[in-house]
Amino acid sequence: MWIAGRARPLGAGHGIRSLIRGQGLVTVCEEARCPNLATCYERGTATFMVLGEVCTRACAFCAVRGGTPAPPDPDEPARLAEAAARMGLAHVVITSVDRDDLEDGGIGHFVRTVAAVRGRLEGATVEVLTPDFRGVEGAAARIAAAGADVFNHNVETVPRLYAEVRRGADYGRSLALLKDVKGHMPGAMTKSGLMLGLGERDDELAAVFRDLRQAGVDVLTLGQYLRPTARHRPVARYVPPAGFAALRRRALQMGFPYVAAGPMVRSSFGAAGHYAGARRTGAGDR
Repeated sequence: MWIAGRARPLGAGHGIRSLIRGQGLVTVCEEARCPNLATCYERGTATFMVLGEVCTRACAFCAVRGGTPAPPDPDEPARLAEAAARMGLAHVVITSVDRDDLEDGGIGHFVRTVAAVRGRLEGATVEVLTPDFRGVEGAAARIAAAGADVFNHNVETVPRLYAEVRRGADYGRSLALLKDVKGHMPGAMTKSGLMLGLGERDDELAAVFRDLRQAGVDVLTLGQYLRPTARHRPVARYVPPAGFAALRRRALQMGFPYVAAGPMVRSSFGAAGHYAGARRTGAGDR
């Protein structure tokens, strides 16, 4: 089997975990049970998850706990920026749970967090991996004005599976957000990702690739879905490395400047490398 297995012990990553927890922060690495967690922490990186660790949705693939979240913490942006500075991050990735309970879906908190990181880490690049904000009017303009270098929003799977896999989400809404953000920030990168093994067909994937390119997406990530617990959606198929390579070639032929594809690829895992690779192709040139 080409998949190494579940998350291994942290080892040298305990220092990063302690720093993050000491700042009262959480990461999607831990909350989503990412199998790459130890690798990230040992490299001194992490993907920060703002707005709490409780999500208002309960997607069939995701290990993040669903329920009623606490109110946003106004001090979280400053603490996150401090943690990123102590870690010496050159590329800071910020994601969040879905916050359908908030009037703006959490946009304002993202904007404040990006500003805090900019103020604390001069020269660092910033990537935001956002929810769809329920299609809140003006979302794209507000996110673009925050000034992130990369805007990432994952479509996750093919439209046919949304009702089963992405409850509360809408494929057209996700595409519209990506397209609108690109229109407001043409000099920055947009990025999206899919998980394979949820029940999709390759012809459906090709159709999503076309839709994402038409929306102006620069960077595409493709990874293998791994069932986080027995109560989550079973894996429908395991795509071999050769299958990922073929899909990567197809996506590149469709015009994506940069494609990362492989069993252990994740949208935020190795994000600094995705950014650097896409920049070498000219994507996001200002």
